[in-house]
Amino acid sequence: MSALSAAFLEQADSCDALDSPFMGRLLRMLSANWPTDTALAQKCATFAGNTGPKGHSLPLRIASGLHALVLKQTDPALAAVYPPNTPADPELQDQVLAALHRHDAFLCDWITNAPQTNEVRRSAVLIATAQLLTARFGLALKLSELGASAGLNLMFNQFHLAVGDGYGPKSGVVLTPDWQGALPPQGALSVVERRGVDLHPLNSHDPEHALRLQAYLWADQAERITRTRAAIALQDAEVDASDAIDWLEARVAAPQSGALHLVYSTVAWQYFPAEGQVRGTKIMEAAGAKATENAPLAWLSYEADDQTLGAALTLRLWPGDVTLNLGRADFHGRWVDWQAPEKLT
Repeated sequence: MSALSAAFLEQADSCDALDSPFMGRLLRMLSANWPTDTALAQKCATFAGNTGPKGHSLPLRIASGLHALVLKQTDPALAAVYPPNTPADPELQDQVLAALHRHDAFLCDWITNAPQTNEVRRSAVLIATAQLLTARFGLALKLSELGASAGLNLMFNQFHLAVGDGYGPKSGVVLTPDWQGALPPQGALSVVERRGVDLHPLNSHDPEHALRLQAYLWADQAERITRTRAAIALQDAEVDASDAIDWLEARVAAPQSGALHLVYSTVAWQYFPAEGQVRGTKIMEAAGAKATENAPLAWLSYEADDQTLGAALTLRLWPGDVTLNLGRADFHGRWVDWQAPEKLT
């Protein structure tokens, strides 16, 4: 079995676990029937190292290119075998393989860029964390997101979290995670500044960039596409094109009196180079040493760890350099196991 075929199967298992049976089916079909006579296949063969989910993610790049063709409405025959349609396996295989040949040049160009998504459902954790911090300090929030992509999750205070009595305003973006554990405090969130950074940020108001955001969502999860489109309509935050750690150093250099600075990443920090992670941690610790009750600093990590169920939620808080386990959450925000204290002291 080739490395790419194995990568298709590994990604298929991940998609199955994340409630996308269509993606699992599509990727297994590609693993067994990959057309080696295409320029796309030749380009894929030039990628060195891990081509799977923990590396170049070629299966997701290829699948998203096919989905982009469906969303662009440029290939009716391919769209006819995509959800909500339920074709038999031979029909799906025939049309997908034909599309790979018909759109060989488009797909070669498409896979040049690494996957970029903005999973808006992760904002459920951001809302809960912001509520916890606001209840403790009573300050407005300055937001800094690392690996922000298009910055959709910088808008979390304009989303509605539908757990308990509900959090946030009425919104076109409604988050309904399976919530386990106590509920966070209830209060009004105030954001005085929001800004993100990404090596290759997307402008969600650019049609081509918006297409890329939506194409990386999975075709049998229409509610994710609807939610993302609603978030795009709200997005007005700046996302800078820069190295995240260089940007962070400048961003936290001077505490802002009267505001709590919340720095966060959602499934992004883990992809930064090891030396960057070390440097970033030192930068945050140095900035934390300057934090005061009137200018506190919080660092939220929503990242994978050595456990298999979801991502770890960790909050580091200054002054005092306190580290709190907030629980765990699904990588796509489908569920949250909230283990935070009822209030911070």
